Amino acid sequence: MATLLVPTLATDEAAAAPAAVSLPPAHAGFDYQIGGAYPPPAGVSVVSRDHDDAPAAGLYNICYVNAFQVQPGAEGDWDSDLLLHDANGEVVYDQDWGEALLDTSTAAKRRRIADTVDGWIDECAAKGYQAIEPDNYDSYSRSEKLLTSAEAEAYITLLSAHAHSDGLAIAQKNTSELAGDAAKTGLDFAVAEECGTYNECGDYTAAFGDHVIVIEYTAKGLKKACSGWGDELSVVRRDLDVSPAGSPKYERQTC
Repeated sequence: MATLLVPTLATDEAAAAPAAVSLPPAHAGFDYQIGGAYPPPAGVSVVSRDHDDAPAAGLYNICYVNAFQVQPGAEGDWDSDLLLHDANGEVVYDQDWGEALLDTSTAAKRRRIADTVDGWIDECAAKGYQAIEPDNYDSYSRSEKLLTSAEAEAYITLLSAHAHSDGLAIAQKNTSELAGDAAKTGLDFAVAEECGTYNECGDYTAAFGDHVIVIEYTAKGLKKACSGWGDELSVVRRDLDVSPAGSPKYERQTC
């Protein structure tokens, strides 16, 4: 398990004090359990679980938080002005998942959103997780051009600073086009969905070396990821709903 000395991050919005964080071991057995926790399969040493679940005993645990969007039906948990609205005053949604986008367009709103997510990060640290996986970094690409990548980077820099202050590593989730800015945003490793399918794994390794975790959702994608990266990276195939073991849709394969 690698230990990373996190440098001070100086931006107009946040600064992270130097801290040593432990990265997930590279090319390790991985299981993606964000759809519900269950006993990890044999050979697994790294697990990602939802922040409402407890970590898996004795393993390296990554805590999933939906940091840029709102869980379906949870719009009322947020101040209305923190939900992204279009020119007609309608809330903007990620149509694939039915999730409202959070409005990261101003420093003040980013700070207020981060205050809530920081609370989840604190809970993850208290439970014994070693890292954070903030999802939907790429939500600006679904924002009807109301949000920008620069705003997403400014916001995730706040989350990186707080995770590091809690002694946690923080992952870049997807968004290969921003991987080159990892040093600026304070991100430590990558969790990449379907980078084999879309020929993006190299974009992540260029920024994070072999500290990249790959999740594929099809047999073709798994074959491609394993062929190109199976000797270097953690690779797993899961069902699209990331169902718990024992569920009818549950599927898990590795290289």
